[in-house]
Amino acid sequence: MQKRLYNKEPLNKLVVVKKPIFTSSNSYLNKIKRKYKNKKAGFSGTLDPFACGCLIVAFGQYSKLFKYLSKTPKTYKAVIWLGVESDSFDIENVTSINESKILDKQTIIKEIEKLKGEIEYTPPKFSAKKIDGKRAYDLAREGVEFEMKKSIMNIIDTKFINYNHPFITFEASVSEGSYIRSLAQILCKRLNTSGTLSFLERLNEGKFFYENEKDLNPLDYLDIPTVKYLGTKEWLFDGKKISLDYLETKEDGKYLIVFDDFFSIIEIIDKEVNYLLNKVLR
Repeated sequence: MQKRLYNKEPLNKLVVVKKPIFTSSNSYLNKIKRKYKNKKAGFSGTLDPFACGCLIVAFGQYSKLFKYLSKTPKTYKAVIWLGVESDSFDIENVTSINESKILDKQTIIKEIEKLKGEIEYTPPKFSAKKIDGKRAYDLAREGVEFEMKKSIMNIIDTKFINYNHPFITFEASVSEGSYIRSLAQILCKRLNTSGTLSFLERLNEGKFFYENEKDLNPLDYLDIPTVKYLGTKEWLFDGKKISLDYLETKEDGKYLIVFDDFFSIIEIIDKEVNYLLNKVLR
């Protein structure tokens, strides 16, 4: 008899896993699905194969919650290898390795400290950004010539960790859609040197940290206020239309209604109440 790999009933589960280096996020998700014997799962915040660290994984109904979770800022630990040049700004596509001059540690600290606020940057060609409907990294691997448009990333905080020539280690807390590989290139340019990332680890996504894949309560991470519902629980359980009269708050916005065994996410627009997610089991 063939062994069943997955549970018949999808379980609702929210965890943070630690993706290893040189594994795609999709491949690692498949491994996690097999581990928990559940094929209905998704992840948030793709990590490049080169990068490792925090990856939020949700099973069952919880996979619908990603857009409502508090996932920013994201914090990364990065190591720059000075003197190395790469098409992808990391060690996957190295084109040359050269000796690099020793830098002044205080200058490095000062320049890392200045990497804050809104910074204009060019995304790496080896990235998931889309160019005319195609992923940039697919075009780059095919040898297609194209230009990446400049963009803006918001650097919330930076921290110098270590300088052991030819390696600079630092941390950066950034907004959604930021590229640490591009940030490293900006730092190298300001230090009048060349380099590429030799290591990149995502330490957290907002409130989400890796803690040995412990079960997380999604209500602790939802970025939505709770509203008091004055009607019967069964009304929401059955997905019946809600009247504004039964809500303590009447203002437009997204709200959470919580019961002991399930919760719902609703939206009020012009005095009309609609479900965004109904009956998510706890």
